[in-house]
Amino acid sequence: MNQAVLAELANLIKLWGRELGFQQVGITDCNLQEDAAHLQAWLDAGHHADMDWMAAHGDKRWRPEQLEAGTLRVISARLDYLPADTEPVRILKDSSKAYVSRYATGRDYHKLIRKRLAQLGERIAQFCAEREIEVSGRAFTDSAPVMERALAQKAGLGWIGKNCMLINSGAGSWFFLGELFTSLPLPVDTSGETDQCGDCTACLKVCPTDAFITPHQLDARRCISYLTIENKGPIPQEFREAMGNRVFGCDDCQIICPWNRYARPTSEQDFHPRHGLADGDLVTLFQWSEKEFLERTAGSAIRRIGHQRWQRNLAVALGNGEPSADAVAALESALPDATPLLAEHIQWALERLRSGRRRRRKARRGGKPG
Repeated sequence: MNQAVLAELANLIKLWGRELGFQQVGITDCNLQEDAAHLQAWLDAGHHADMDWMAAHGDKRWRPEQLEAGTLRVISARLDYLPADTEPVRILKDSSKAYVSRYATGRDYHKLIRKRLAQLGERIAQFCAEREIEVSGRAFTDSAPVMERALAQKAGLGWIGKNCMLINSGAGSWFFLGELFTSLPLPVDTSGETDQCGDCTACLKVCPTDAFITPHQLDARRCISYLTIENKGPIPQEFREAMGNRVFGCDDCQIICPWNRYARPTSEQDFHPRHGLADGDLVTLFQWSEKEFLERTAGSAIRRIGHQRWQRNLAVALGNGEPSADAVAALESALPDATPLLAEHIQWALERLRSGRRRRRKARRGGKPG
């Protein structure tokens, strides 16, 4: 195949990617052996909790050509998602508010990114058809056994930081990733970023549940994102207080990262907050009926956890907040019809709030002048 034509196409792919709204596009080969060894050690240690899908699919996860036959290259793209002025730190400090991971306050990103990658694939196919070049490919975004961050790192989009996030020196880490597998032997990008975390350990120290065993090693069993999203059972009591008001995911290791001072607000309207999810009131969100939950999380990543687990997470957050009459009333009114899973967390929260009231009464009595 003509190398000059392939080089031209590689440049056009990056141009088309920017035209489609991606902030950066890179191209890499399929060699992930080093990353595969890291993944296997993580799995062997049980750090994936009960996310059995992480260990499934054999070697398809680190051999793209096994997942999509004929794949020679992976086109990796990133898309910023952080809306302006969502004030994550202020929300985390307000115990009456619900903190939702910033990626989930707007519409679900999967369809949007896949659609744009498909459009990129169509442009590639048209270019190839005009030159009678055979091509095949497939788009992915967090939707198949794909080592997204490893591929993005190889494609020059950043480096995998100590918090296991992909970090870009000019854009931080508030972005989504997507991939387009292709059968074309495109020239690969070789001028990627080296690890620039240095001696910084801010992300490791700020983690509320000490989920980082070592740099680049996360134990999902302790991670608030896992506990509030992937975990289908009760939240272990040892982590409930540390959850604070985080009801869907956790961004602490991104918020603290010095590189995120370079993050740019997204212009994508789909990623802007909906239904007050960026700063929702805990009591109000807890009182959503299942119908309201389904209506207000339509097209949102939150919907996948279902109403029961949504209320489970909110009950814990309410238990960590101020012992207000509204919070107690909301929890008590939900208790009679609660499933055993939800009831356990409501009862825990009520005990916390009632004991908090008792402590306050004692403090007031002890503080009165004699």
